[in-house]
Amino acid sequence: MPEQIRARMLARVPPELDTSEGSFFYDVLQAVSIELAAQGGDIAEILDEGFALTATGVYLDRKVAEQGITRKPATKATGQVTITGQPGTTIEVGTQVASDTAFYTVIEAAVIGDTAQATAIVECDEYGVIGNCPAGAIKSFPVTISGLSAVTNAAPLANGYDGEPDSELRQRYLDKVRTPPTSGNKYHYLAWVKEVTGIGDARVFPLWDGPGTVKVVILDSNKQPPGAELLQAVADHIEDVRPIGATVTVASATGVNIDIAATLTLATGYTAEQVKGYIETNIAEYLKSIAFVETYVSYAKIGSIILDTEGVLDYSGLTVNEGAANIAIADTEVAVLGTVTIT
Repeated sequence: MPEQIRARMLARVPPELDTSEGSFFYDVLQAVSIELAAQGGDIAEILDEGFALTATGVYLDRKVAEQGITRKPATKATGQVTITGQPGTTIEVGTQVASDTAFYTVIEAAVIGDTAQATAIVECDEYGVIGNCPAGAIKSFPVTISGLSAVTNAAPLANGYDGEPDSELRQRYLDKVRTPPTSGNKYHYLAWVKEVTGIGDARVFPLWDGPGTVKVVILDSNKQPPGAELLQAVADHIEDVRPIGATVTVASATGVNIDIAATLTLATGYTAEQVKGYIETNIAEYLKSIAFVETYVSYAKIGSIILDTEGVLDYSGLTVNEGAANIAIADTEVAVLGTVTIT
């Protein structure tokens, strides 16, 4: 504290000199004490950035690099759209389409055929999960384009992942130094899997089908069952680094839908649809937090989340998967949000 620093410095001034408030020595040392206190805070922050448990951002990047670990980058969602228009019209690279929440750019040119439609590959303009969208979400052109009249996506767009957060990067570092991966042991497979961009977590089952066999069950970075592309990426990476003779099976975690129904008492000014959206967001976050961590979905926790949701005064008749009990989740399963029904 500045006051303590100032007091220590004033105590060193010869007693015959005036050190009372407003004196020359008091005013000079007051300014110095404030700056020294500020520097002390800066030094404490700098010290924290030198240790893996407290480092953040680029400082954490530098720390984990000592163990050969790098932060997994964000990726852009990609997929196909079907564009309707006048036959013979060229869909140029750079043409933009949009959903309600994101813009996408055509990355390979296409030509409208005799059916008045063409398939084009698009990439989200932004990195991260914002580009992931369900089928039918892409439905407009930001700018009217001559010869093109409609656009949609028959299949979901996926593979958009946020950059690896500090918490997950730090945990990968701690896993490596606390449980050293060696000679293709369980921890080695776990480390290899987590090196792949888009992976959120994994479980490794040695000898799952006899000697020399290994099964790896994975989640994507959104703690959801991954798509075929990510499964293949993990399989390819493991194939490059695994010990000779090992037979490795890479599988997706099986999603277990969690369907919720309840009767709510709403606060004034809130609509059922609005509150339903809040509940879905909060419960999805809860399910994400327990993926590959807990062995069940807590009925009581679901009720607590609903009660704590903005706009909810009370609830009754809560059911989770048509019951009033915890939902067991196996080692190879992950709980995912199903339907939320409120009345």
